[in-house]
Amino acid sequence: MSALAIGDDIPAGTLADADGATIDLKALKGAPLVVYFYPKADTPGCTTEAQDFTRLAPDFAHLNAQVIAVSRDAPAKLCKFRDKYGLTVRLASDEDGSVCEAFGTWVEKQNYGRTYMGIERSTFLFGADGKLAREWRKVRVKGHADAVLEAAKTL
Repeated sequence: MSALAIGDDIPAGTLADADGATIDLKALKGAPLVVYFYPKADTPGCTTEAQDFTRLAPDFAHLNAQVIAVSRDAPAKLCKFRDKYGLTVRLASDEDGSVCEAFGTWVEKQNYGRTYMGIERSTFLFGADGKLAREWRKVRVKGHADAVLEAAKTL
């Protein structure tokens, strides 16, 4: 279930990027913003997704759109992930889970009969006004970054 609805303001929250710099989500208003959540750095699906957004980074930049990739991994792990794969997408850490909670991406999951809490792979596109324009839940990685770019072109 979504914690956000189309037209809602970007939730308040702060994250630490891979280098430890603070990202204030509300301060990013004024340009299109993509915030995508992924379960864990340096796993196959998450790596592919980050590589896809990195491949499209010049196209997002041409639209003046920022892309923030959020997981609960520590900044040091994000730094290693970024450097290992040459990622240019801005990786952000939500170690305490507060931003995941605000976006409604911290959910109950099941895998091989085991139930646990984890990040639902989700993406949110905000317009320059800071309002939610589009969301994707339970994302399938293949082709997703391209779909987000196409949606960003319509803002």
